[in-house]
Amino acid sequence: MASADLVAAYNVGFGRALGEFALILLPSFTLAAALSRQNVASEAAGRATAFASPVAGAGMICPDTAYAALSPAAGRYKLELAFGAYAGFKLLYPAGPLIVAAGLGAAVTEAVPPITLLLAGVMLTVPVWMAGVIWARFAYKPAESGFVAATEQKKAGLFLTFAPFSVMAALLLVGGVVGQTGNGIIDFLLMPKGALLCAAILALLQTPVTARRECLDSAVRRTGSLLLVIGAASAFGGVLTMLVPLDRLVPNGSGLVTLLALFALTVIFKLAQGSSMATFAAVAPVAAPIVVASGAEPVAAVFAICLGSFIAILPNDSYYWLVRRDALEHETSEARAIRILTGGAVLQACVGLALLLAVVALWA
Repeated sequence: MASADLVAAYNVGFGRALGEFALILLPSFTLAAALSRQNVASEAAGRATAFASPVAGAGMICPDTAYAALSPAAGRYKLELAFGAYAGFKLLYPAGPLIVAAGLGAAVTEAVPPITLLLAGVMLTVPVWMAGVIWARFAYKPAESGFVAATEQKKAGLFLTFAPFSVMAALLLVGGVVGQTGNGIIDFLLMPKGALLCAAILALLQTPVTARRECLDSAVRRTGSLLLVIGAASAFGGVLTMLVPLDRLVPNGSGLVTLLALFALTVIFKLAQGSSMATFAAVAPVAAPIVVASGAEPVAAVFAICLGSFIAILPNDSYYWLVRRDALEHETSEARAIRILTGGAVLQACVGLALLLAVVALWA
């Protein structure tokens, strides 16, 4: 490959999704800065965000957005939130399963009813999510969060404190029911990124005027440094996938062999690409002929790919840096941070794959 092609691939990779992430990170960090001045964190709020994280990851079709939106209220449950949002995005309809099914082509899409993807995803998500929660509890002990007992005054202001989250949820619900309106501004506000922006603006308006500039400055600083890391990681993944012919590394097979091959193929793509969404987009065209030729069960094939994309949360993944600089901000060792996030993701993948293979073997 010519050097000019490598440079072109690096340039494309660097700017591939920076605009998307800027729309996520800037309002997310603004929301976090504003809510941090309202003492929103509490034991109950932390547990609620951790419990809602899989649904948030799937509903926002982005674990980064879900984590960034909920983390200000998560307190010491941020790592549980991270693994929950990750699992929900990968396994719950309409996120990972729908994206993969659509990428595999019309033959697979027509053979897989949405309700089947939904039910299968829920059955896989629960044990996979719990595996991540258990790993988070044992792998890392967060610093004291400073939770205090709720007072009547705090309870009275709880609705106002969570108003940004309520607005975001309402906009997403309306968007899911109404769909496309034909008005660009309205359609944007009903999308996860637009709803997150509205939530950030409301949180900023609830903040004292004298503190608003500080919130925005904090958000810009955190966003700028993270965008640089994300751009470099995306560029590395783009160059690597051009240099390595990944589609030639996995043989065709049938039954459980095919599912294991699809899982392994997706792992290779994920390790190279970093981004989960980019992995789904890149692996589907390569996996489609394997699925069709082998006659593998379409639902099982979809979830084998989804589970392969769990491995792993590494520094070439933007999600790593988002969680690393928030949930693991007090962890001084980069190697240990990698072990914590990668270990949890690998455990989740192994639990899900074992369950999937067991069900397929019993069903056959």
